[in-house]
Amino acid sequence: MPIPDWAQSGPPLIAFLFVVVFSRAQGTYWLGRSVPAGLIRSGKRTGPLGKMAAWFQGPTPKKGAALLEQKGILLIPLCFLTVGLQTAILAGAGLTQMRWKRFTLAAIPGCVAWAFLYGLGMLAVWKAAVSTIAGSPWAWVALGAAVAIFFLIRQIRKVSSSKFEVEAAPEISPRSSSKAN
Repeated sequence: MPIPDWAQSGPPLIAFLFVVVFSRAQGTYWLGRSVPAGLIRSGKRTGPLGKMAAWFQGPTPKKGAALLEQKGILLIPLCFLTVGLQTAILAGAGLTQMRWKRFTLAAIPGCVAWAFLYGLGMLAVWKAAVSTIAGSPWAWVALGAAVAIFFLIRQIRKVSSSKFEVEAAPEISPRSSSKAN
């Protein structure tokens, strides 16, 4: 699919990317804010809407909400500079019922940064990487090795962290002594 002349570079491309990322951020926020509550009230548990509700009640948005509660609103603009954490943070902002105006004001700098990053070079880097990988069998081998190493390190960390987890001591509650009168 050819890219239109107006969207190939410069301010029109950056403006277009800003609109795209801003719309995505708002959509994820509003889905996080409304979908779980609405579907829980309706009792809908099956089909695509049920799957969407299950995702919003799952670990990813809850992780984003927990990070927001721990680190604060500054995570919203910073999440646009990450891959993978962005959706969790945006959905978490909706789950925590953050005020829309506050969320939007925090998201705008991140949207601007994202649009500039992708508009001024990240798209070119991505295109070059895909072209290189598609044309070279050694690049495919290197990519496969990198992915395997990533998952191996992740598994090792998971095993080592579970090995050293200390089970919490049971909570001791004071016994109330009753005296017979």
